[in-house]
Parts: sequence; structure tokens; C-alpha cells
Amino acid sequence: MPILSRPALVEHLVRTRIAGDVATPRDNNLSHYRKLANGDRHYWLGLELGDRWTDEQDVLAVMAERCGVIDDPAHRAGQDTIDPELTVDGLDRMAARLRKAASGKERVLFATGHPGALIDVHSRVAAALRAQGCDVVRIPGGLVADEGYVVQFADVAVFERGASLWHTHSPEPMNAILDALGEDGRPDLVIADHGWAGRAGQRGIDSVGYADCNDPALFIGEAEGTMQVTIPLDDHVLDPRFYEPMTAYTLAAAGLA
Repeated sequence: MPILSRPALVEHLVRTRIAGDVATPRDNNLSHYRKLANGDRHYWLGLELGDRWTDEQDVLAVMAERCGVIDDPAHRAGQDTIDPELTVDGLDRMAARLRKAASGKERVLFATGHPGALIDVHSRVAAALRAQGCDVVRIPGGLVADEGYVVQFADVAVFERGASLWHTHSPEPMNAILDALGEDGRPDLVIADHGWAGRAGQRGIDSVGYADCNDPALFIGEAEGTMQVTIPLDDHVLDPRFYEPMTAYTLAAAGLA
């Protein structure tokens, strides 16, 4: 695949609604910011936020700065946005961390709570790091969490229940993996999303996560230094292939193309 320039990638992100005017509505975003501020741990995505984020306006301010949502608190419904320039900035920060991983031949774990959208994104990065000599973590068999199973496809850990892969925000699948791996098998880096990424960061592992504009916790995590990198994007667009130019750009920026 041709590697897009930064301006061309920004245009692609907007055209495919990975960024720009995204599908996630404003009222949904604000509802999630309020629930995080009210202490609903479902929206903490595996992080421990204590009582530091009890004002939803503070959450909105972080999201405006780091994700590019509309910063007007009076805007309560309708369209919301992700700044594509911030998306590419996040990809560049991720690329720098991937270069470090490749140089050190690090042990890297991939996981997703969005298997219908992001599994191929993670899998391509895993293959590129393995080609550089990194140890891509193979999770132990028989792991259970949240009344389902933690399994692995194409090097990416996912949550399965009822013979289907599930969308999940829960940190418990990541807990199951890290507990089973123990200290000797602990990864140097986790690349994930949702509670998989947040819990890895909370447990002291370098964590890079993709996050939508209605998932504020990972952006707060990066602001506080618990997350290494959080990349803003719509995490489930119409066609998963829309992410391919973004992934190619990141691997090229990391010197892994």
C-alpha cells in the first residue's frame, strides 16, 4: 500500500469519518464524561481515577485538548468531532514507541475490545514487530473473565462468549492475561484499546491505546502519565479497511514498513 503523506492521511481520516465529523453523537459523549465524573467504573476503562475527575467540565476540557471534541459546554446535542491532526500526532507518538520496541526487541502484547474493527490494525503491527525480532506475546490457554473466555486470533487477545467475539470495555480480560503470565512473562509494551489498554497502564506497563471521543478515560490516563500514548479516532467505522492507510503510515513512521 502506498504510504500517504500527513496531509493526505488527514484527508483520508476525514473522508472515512475516522476523524473529523464522526458518527458518535455529542449527547453520547457528554453522557460518558458525566458518568466517568460520577465514579462509574465502567467508564474508567481499567484506570484508577480516584476523586481527581469529579467535574464533567474538567473531563470535557481534557477531551477538547487531546481529542478535539467541541469545547463549548453549551453544545449538548448533534454533531461532535475528533481533530484529525491530533489523530496523526498520536500515531506519530505511537510510531516513536514502536521504534523503541523494535530496537530493544521488546516483548509486546496486543489486545482489542473492538474485534469487529481493530483486530487487523493490531495484527499488522504485531507482524511488523515480530519481523524486527520482537517477542509477540502468546497468551496462555484456558483464560476466563466476565463469564467468557480470553482467546487469541492473529496475535491479538480478544474476548469470546457463546462462540462469538465480543465488544467489551472491561479490564478483567487484561487482568486474566497479566495474572496468568506472571512477572516472568510480563510484557514490556501493550498495544490495545478500552479496558485492555487502561488496565495494562494501571498495572505499570507501557500502554498505547486507541480511543473514541466517548471514551475519555484513556485520554485522562495519558494526561496523568499512566498511559504512554492515546490515539483519538472513531473505533468502529463502516469498513475496517478504512484503517489500513493509517496503519501503513504508522509503520512507515516507525521504520517498520
